Amino acid sequence: MTKRLIRFDWAIKRLLRNKANFIVLEGFLSELLFERITIIRILESESNQETDTDKYNRVDILTENTKGELIIIEIQNTYEIDYFHRMTYGVSKTIAENISLGQPFEFVKKVISVNIVYFDLGQGKDYIYHGKTEFTGLHEHDILQLSVRQKEKFKKENVAAIFPEYYLLKVNSFSDTAKDTLDEWMYFLKNSAVKQEFTAHGLKEAAQVLDIMQLSPEEQYSYNRHLYNLHLKASEMLSMREEAEYQIKMESKKEVVNNCIQLGYDNNTIARITGLPIEEIERLRLK
Repeated sequence: MTKRLIRFDWAIKRLLRNKANFIVLEGFLSELLFERITIIRILESESNQETDTDKYNRVDILTENTKGELIIIEIQNTYEIDYFHRMTYGVSKTIAENISLGQPFEFVKKVISVNIVYFDLGQGKDYIYHGKTEFTGLHEHDILQLSVRQKEKFKKENVAAIFPEYYLLKVNSFSDTAKDTLDEWMYFLKNSAVKQEFTAHGLKEAAQVLDIMQLSPEEQYSYNRHLYNLHLKASEMLSMREEAEYQIKMESKKEVVNNCIQLGYDNNTIARITGLPIEEIERLRLK
């Protein structure tokens, strides 16, 4: 049995910011980061407006866990060629905004950037990627480590634990076959559904909190508007792509027509070759 639920992006905006529902986000992050995560608070971010005019194709939320780490969860529904750059900007901005003026750099917070994208980003065979910073010797090929004093001072075991980390979840690349509990979350992110046999942390609670039937009439209206906007945006993108392909095809045909005219072909012959109407061919002859 599979239960249909509210999409994760809308839930982050409206439901999961409630402290009583932190358990859903905590479950997701625990499965992704392979450690039990407890969220102590959710911080405001610039794209968390709750109006119909906000950017429905992008959602982000900034959380802080019990270790003082900042975790960004960002969801992007439509294609952006420079999305990698935006990931970097988001982390940099978060770091800069969360250190007080005059504090030494040791107070720079660890930032984990979790990016859930519904388009094909980059080239790769996997559907979940993890990136971190390590320094490798050019000659000895060793990994630069923290000194004993640095480990004691910063309570970190390695250099990578200081720098930001990135997680990239390419939802549409997931095959719908859940082989482990993290895959169960991927299934939910792709299908907005939870199977009865799923055991991943947070999904049982998600099945309750994100039940569409539990929404108030006002929330149901807002959610349906969100779904409509997503469909509208997808249609706009499809139309733009189709129009671009059509224009390219037409330009190619025009080039063929011009070549045929130069070779002395008559209009009927050119029409059979290109499929263009006689009127269009005649118009091109007059240019």
